[in-house]
Amino acid sequence: RSTYLSEILASRGLGGVLASGSGSGNGSGGKDAISLGSWPTLTSVATKEGEKPPERCDWDCALATEEDPKSCLYSFDAEPNTKVISPRGTTQYISLTALNRLRRTDPTKVEPMWHSRYSILHSWFSDHSEYSLLQHVGIKGFLVSSVLLDGMNGMVLKSLLILSILTVFVALMPVLEYIVGRILVSAPFWSQWTTWGRVVRAGFPLKLLLGQLVWKGVASGFGKLEGRVRDYVVDLECEILEESVPLTVGVDEDDHVEGIDVEEEEFSDDVEGEDDVEFSDEENVEDGDDDDDEDLSENDDDAVEEYDMVVDESDFDEYDDDY
Repeated sequence: RSTYLSEILASRGLGGVLASGSGSGNGSGGKDAISLGSWPTLTSVATKEGEKPPERCDWDCALATEEDPKSCLYSFDAEPNTKVISPRGTTQYISLTALNRLRRTDPTKVEPMWHSRYSILHSWFSDHSEYSLLQHVGIKGFLVSSVLLDGMNGMVLKSLLILSILTVFVALMPVLEYIVGRILVSAPFWSQWTTWGRVVRAGFPLKLLLGQLVWKGVASGFGKLEGRVRDYVVDLECEILEESVPLTVGVDEDDHVEGIDVEEEEFSDDVEGEDDVEFSDEENVEDGDDDDDEDLSENDDDAVEEYDMVVDESDFDEYDDDY
């Protein structure tokens, strides 16, 4: 019935105010006004004409260097040698560390960085998203992100911190017991009986008030300690993201150039090897030609000697015949 009534009032343009009582209207008649601004209506939850709901998107990760600086939506320029991330197909970069720290401190300011066009939190930091950055962090990142920071809405971190404090307290119990015992039997403590004796003999309301003050002090100190520990864990999570999230922009070109260099080196090595082989073959051929020439020269000498011998014998035979 309240939803139906709010719709009727919104359709009539009454400003979302319901008068629950009647009065004279002079400010003293007891007229109560109930604001309907917090009540959801079909108009408030519907997407306005011309607007689109935030869309899921993939991401691009690049490395900001001094030679190739990158702009940052959170600050003017990203720090050198840090990773920046943007929705796929855009150049609206933001530092990965700044984005993670912003989503941990104030998640409502993350998506307005891109004018609420992209569903950044659901796309990049959800366990059920195919574009999640957390799928690259490994077991260490899982323990830090999903267990310590997100486990039971932060109760895991608080429980571990309380358990650590209790462990330290139990370990130091003998020392604390000795110190408290010495204070209770010391003369300076009892010399101040007129001061703290009034508190001991005071009524229960005063003791309850003092107990509340002590509890608030302890809770405030524990909150500050938890904040420091949480900041340390968030910084650790940022370091893990910086180390584990892969680069998608500027990597292919470098790999291509490195591959070309490697191929050129291999080609030059192969050419040098072939030249060495050809040169060794030429040497072998030249050595073989020299050996053949030497063999031929020796054979020629033998042939000349045999020819001379044959000629001499023939002449001798002819001389015998003539004789």
